[in-house]
Amino acid sequence: MRVLIGIVGLTWRFEVIAEEGVTPVLFGERPGPEIYCFWHQGVLPCTVYFRHSRAVILISRSFDGELITRILKMFGFDAVRGSSSRGGREGLLGLKHTLESGHTAIFTADGPLGPIYQTKMGPIKLAQISGAPIGAFHLEPEHAWTMRSWDRFLVPKPFTRIVVSWAQWTHVPADFPDGELETKRKELNDALERARIQALAHFKKAIA
Repeated sequence: MRVLIGIVGLTWRFEVIAEEGVTPVLFGERPGPEIYCFWHQGVLPCTVYFRHSRAVILISRSFDGELITRILKMFGFDAVRGSSSRGGREGLLGLKHTLESGHTAIFTADGPLGPIYQTKMGPIKLAQISGAPIGAFHLEPEHAWTMRSWDRFLVPKPFTRIVVSWAQWTHVPADFPDGELETKRKELNDALERARIQALAHFKKAIA
C-alpha cells in the first residue's frame, strides 16, 4: 500500500491558495506546535502533502482506524488513538503532549463517522487547553475517484492537480467560557467550509 500511494503520490501536483492575510504551510515544510484540521475525505492527499512534517494525527480506535494508522506510520506520521466517542480524553491529552513536544497535531475534523462537513469539538478543546491556534485547510483533487462512503472519500487520480486551500485561523483563549465553545466550533466549521468552497471554485467545480 505504501509503495502504491508513494508512487502515485509522486505524480500529484500540489497548488496552494489561501484567504487574504493567511500564511499557508507549503509542501515539504516542517510546521511547529500548531493544530491543523481538514475533512476526512482528504486523508490520502494529506498523507502525501504533510509526509515530511512529523505531525501526529488523531485516529479512531476502530478497525478502519487501525488500517489508517499503519499507512500513516509508513509515511513518517505518528498517531494518537481516540475519537469523540471512544478514548476522547486520552486522545486529547496525547495531542497536548505532542504540541508541548514542538510537533503538529492534525485532526480529521468530521471523522471518524461524520456527519460529513461537521467538525467535532475535539480541536476546540485541544486549542483551549494548549493555547495552540487551529489552521483550517482543504485538499481538492482536480480529478479523483469518489468512494460511496459517508465522507465521499477522495482517491486522486495519477498526475492530477491538487489544490491545498487555507482559511483563517481559529484561536481559543484558555479562559474562554466552556458554555460558549460551540461558537468557536462553528467558527472553525465555517473556516473549513470556506476552504473547501474556495478549492472547488479554483477548479470551477459545483458546490456539493
